[in-house]
Amino acid sequence: MKIILLEDVRGVGEAGVVANVADGYARNFLFPKKLALSATAGNLKNLEQHRRVIKTKQLAEAHTATAVAERLSGITLKLKAKAGEAGKLYGSITNTMVAEALAAEHGLEIDRHNIDFPHPIKLLGSHEAKIHLHKDTDATLAIEVEPENEAEG
Repeated sequence: MKIILLEDVRGVGEAGVVANVADGYARNFLFPKKLALSATAGNLKNLEQHRRVIKTKQLAEAHTATAVAERLSGITLKLKAKAGEAGKLYGSITNTMVAEALAAEHGLEIDRHNIDFPHPIKLLGSHEAKIHLHKDTDATLAIEVEPENEAEG
C-alpha cells in the first residue's frame, strides 16, 4: 500500500515521503498512530501542503531539541544506588531510571529509548549518557552515581 509519511518512521522513511508498506502495517500501526496518510489522489494533490506543514513542525522540533540539549549539557544527574564495598552496584543504572530522574528533578520528559550508555553503568562514580533528541541533535548527560546508604555499619 502506498502511503504518505507524516512523521519520520525508522525503517520506512522520513516525513513527507511517499512509501510503499504492507497493508497490515499501514492499517494497524501507521494510520492509528497518525504517522501516515493513505496515498490517495486527493492526498497526493495536497502533498506539497503536507510537506510545508511537516517542515515547519520539524524546524520547531529542532529548535526545541537544541534548547533541551543546551539545558542537558549543564546538568549533572545524581542517582543513588545500592552498592557493595568495592563500589560495584547491585544491578545497574538503566535508561528508565535516568528518564524518571530527569522528569522528577528537572521536568524534562525524555523517552527512555533515546537514552544510550556507551557502557553499562555498574560502578559508583561519574558516567555519561548520550541522549538522542532530534534527527540532528544529540546531547551528553553527566551522571554521578552515589551509594544509597553511606553510613552503614
